[in-house]
Amino acid sequence: MKVLAIIPARSGSKGVKDKNIRPFYNIPLMAYSIHSALKSGVCDEVFVCTDSEKYAEIAKKYGANVPFLRSKESAQDTSKSIDCILESLEKYCQIGKNFDTLILLQPTSPLRTAFHIKEAYKLYCKHQKDLASICEVNEHPIFMRTTKDNILTPLLQTNSTTRRQDLPPFYRINGAIYINKISTLTTNTSFNDNPIGYIMDKEYSLDIDEEKDFTHPLPKNFTLPSFLRS
Repeated sequence: MKVLAIIPARSGSKGVKDKNIRPFYNIPLMAYSIHSALKSGVCDEVFVCTDSEKYAEIAKKYGANVPFLRSKESAQDTSKSIDCILESLEKYCQIGKNFDTLILLQPTSPLRTAFHIKEAYKLYCKHQKDLASICEVNEHPIFMRTTKDNILTPLLQTNSTTRRQDLPPFYRINGAIYINKISTLTTNTSFNDNPIGYIMDKEYSLDIDEEKDFTHPLPKNFTLPSFLRS
């Protein structure tokens, strides 16, 4: 199977300006994903999907390929990941490159490592079904409620008197890794609905979304890649 890793990095972030190239421990954010994809050994091509020439140059500096830019139409605030992915696959086809498997790596997950990508890919190959990375939640949903007019409705219809240590674990999509069979992708594809879950430790599941996330402590066993250090 030919594997294409896509790192979507549009330039129009409004919450944090230029978030995808903002330094995280002195390294451009998207460089972590590029490095992990390259080091995983499972990707035939690592492509940064961006609408910016500046972003493209930074991506190339760290080893990614950027044979074309993302269109303005697929780089809007309202654009979905699948929009730029289908567009990119079509452009790759036009230059004579075709792939069987997509590994989607959000640049906002800098703590996802080459090991995680490699293990997730092994799991995908084992099950031959689309995959999403997950991590255990801190707040168990048995204690969660919705409310209307101060009336509480449990999220789970079950008794919540169970001891916390006896509760079964629950997981959330952490956004770090998605792996899909390319031939089944459509405009209706929802990566969060992929049926196979690859479990990552919570401390590696950082999703950078706001300013404070850029000062998030590194996991104890996390080592900054030597060739990325400035």
